[in-house]
Amino acid sequence: MEEEGLIHVYTGNGKGKTTVALGLALRSLGHGFNVYIIEFLKGGSHLGELGLASKLPNLKIRQFGKKCPYSKQMKAGKIDCGNCRDCFMTRKAEKDRAKEGLEEAGKALSCGKYDLVILDEINNVVKKNFVTAKQVLDVLSEKSRGTEVVLTGRNAPKEFIDAADYVTEMLEVKHPFQKGARVRRGIDY
Repeated sequence: MEEEGLIHVYTGNGKGKTTVALGLALRSLGHGFNVYIIEFLKGGSHLGELGLASKLPNLKIRQFGKKCPYSKQMKAGKIDCGNCRDCFMTRKAEKDRAKEGLEEAGKALSCGKYDLVILDEINNVVKKNFVTAKQVLDVLSEKSRGTEVVLTGRNAPKEFIDAADYVTEMLEVKHPFQKGARVRRGIDY
């Protein structure tokens, strides 16, 4: 990118924060941009976006969460993601992985190789006190001039909203979960 890279924040309780970020990634890839998606708190290899990384040479995705023991079955459509909670780590392990992810984000943002860097669920990482808003802003302050960055997740800190150029809040008006529906392959993951 030739222009100054801006900061986007996608937050709120409604569905669509990661989905919108992935849409922006797809649009950027269509223009030949290099995109790096860093997923915090996620480790399931069944997530649909991971299948794109092997097919799109300009896309890199790395996860900083616990691997899901049922990913192969979910990816094959044999089972759906449920509420087993087996993909969650201990608080210390989650915090350690979040710090590793933030270090990786710092490298990705400052190296000049990526036109778009998405820090998926970083808002929740801050909300859980795994890293501070200041630590994230320090990393953002070192980003290459042309690198666009997206911060997703519920509970965006005020500091991120103040620093951002774009802020979008997803408002939940109606959701199938309210009727007891489960997550769906290809739609929710």
